[in-house]
Amino acid sequence: MNLKGIVPRTWRRLKRVLLVLIVAQFVYIVLLKWVNPPITITQISSWGSLWGTGKSLQKTWVSYDEISQHAKLAVIASEDQLFTDHNGFDFKSIEKAMKHNQQSKKIKGASTISQQVAKNVFLWQGRSWFRKGLEVYFTFMIEKIWGKQRILEVYLNVAEMGEGVFGIEAASQVNYHKNAASLNREEAAMIAACLPNPVKYTINPPARITAYRQRRILVQMRNLAPDPDITELVTGRN
Repeated sequence: MNLKGIVPRTWRRLKRVLLVLIVAQFVYIVLLKWVNPPITITQISSWGSLWGTGKSLQKTWVSYDEISQHAKLAVIASEDQLFTDHNGFDFKSIEKAMKHNQQSKKIKGASTISQQVAKNVFLWQGRSWFRKGLEVYFTFMIEKIWGKQRILEVYLNVAEMGEGVFGIEAASQVNYHKNAASLNREEAAMIAACLPNPVKYTINPPARITAYRQRRILVQMRNLAPDPDITELVTGRN
């Protein structure tokens, strides 16, 4: 066996495969600026966990204009109040989370909405450095290619908002029997309150922690409402 010939051929094939993968993922990112992702790895995983329980995966995509402005403001108030100001990463929150995690067994996250979208759409759940590295890359790309409105639209459609319930429309129908466009402030804040742990922080009936978070989110919504950049974003005028 001529190893001198095999190694260069293997390396050339590997480079071609890597080149194809790089081009393919870039095309996919660009495509998703206009085309809605059909399903995510997180949704597939949730579907598998629901197997045999009698429950089903629930998701319905709605466009940005079909989502209540209260819902848009509520998730920003809950998950990423600097969403309109940063380029995908909130470095101050990351630094605070790292210091907290060094001193406490309870892990605290600092992911922005953009990072959560990158993870939910392109990757899998987990805390490995490899996955976090990929998350940084995809976050950077969607910030550059999609823009804030598309990122928020995708987030509101792929985030888990209850056990097996993905997206604001499904959460609205399951909990309030209305479409996402009709959500009022209190309902939107309650749905946003479940986002850190949609299985534990139940909406109907509301867990104590969910109701507590809803009250805090309503306060933050009032505080953020005068911000012109956030107003422009949630009204779809940007």
